[in-house]
Amino acid sequence: MRADASRRHIVRSLALLIGALSLAVVILSAYLRLDAAGLGCANWPQCYGQILSGNPPPLHYGLPRLLHRLIASTALILALILVWRCLRPTPLQAATRYAVLLLLLMLALSVLGFFSADPRRALIGFLNILGGLGLVSFSWRVAMAAEPSTFNATVRHPPPGILLRIGVGALTLVVLLGAWIGATYSAVACPSLPLCNGVWWPAPEGWAALNPLAQPSAAPVAGDAGGVMLHLLHRGFAMTVVLVLGFAALSALRHVATRVAALSVLLLLLTVSGLGVAAVNSDLSLWLVLGHGATAALLLAAVASLLRR
Repeated sequence: MRADASRRHIVRSLALLIGALSLAVVILSAYLRLDAAGLGCANWPQCYGQILSGNPPPLHYGLPRLLHRLIASTALILALILVWRCLRPTPLQAATRYAVLLLLLMLALSVLGFFSADPRRALIGFLNILGGLGLVSFSWRVAMAAEPSTFNATVRHPPPGILLRIGVGALTLVVLLGAWIGATYSAVACPSLPLCNGVWWPAPEGWAALNPLAQPSAAPVAGDAGGVMLHLLHRGFAMTVVLVLGFAALSALRHVATRVAALSVLLLLLTVSGLGVAAVNSDLSLWLVLGHGATAALLLAAVASLLRR
């Protein structure tokens, strides 16, 4: 029994460390991508997306890129150790499943890295953004699954309700749309709140912006139909998430087992929404956009706690 508790403690500690490293990778990756895109550049917004014209520029190996590679490599090594600790001497069931998925995701992102030099490959950038968010979420799921068996036996988590399920579905769409906005360099297409320069409903021609095989050659300008459509959908589903997921989290406060997770979700919902509004009002400040993305990664992990059974 003592050996099992010690092993679970090691697995949980490793998963939390990998989660922290993964969050750092998400922030550094977003910084490199957004800085290269020209977010917050001096000649704003004309300078945004100039990286899309001509041949892809050579990678600049400054401190952020070196840190990104060092932290990502360290996380990968730790993930290998994590899988081994989950499997030996006997598998830890759920923890092993999530640890293997975490390792596979890391390997997949490593392969994607060979194809991400060209910023015009929107689908590659999109998958990289989603993969980074998934690393944080999977790490946290391993940590939860590795909690002592005595704790799991005594603490009963209520089954997810309909509001929570709808909220999670809407949050998934928000994340997908936000990642696609970043991957297609559509950030400046809608520089106002809450509508896009008075437009509240996307034009039919804007749906072409959802083409997963798109290879943008220039950043969409303010008022671009496709960019406006992406922003309006992102904001509409975001408001749905705040309302529906917020109510679900308030309901979860009644249960002792989900109280901490519910408070975390409520706090992160307010934070990520506030950072999103502040980013638009600041003409997309690089640091506010980075904070918005990092908070979204933490929100996904907190929602995973509410979904726990």
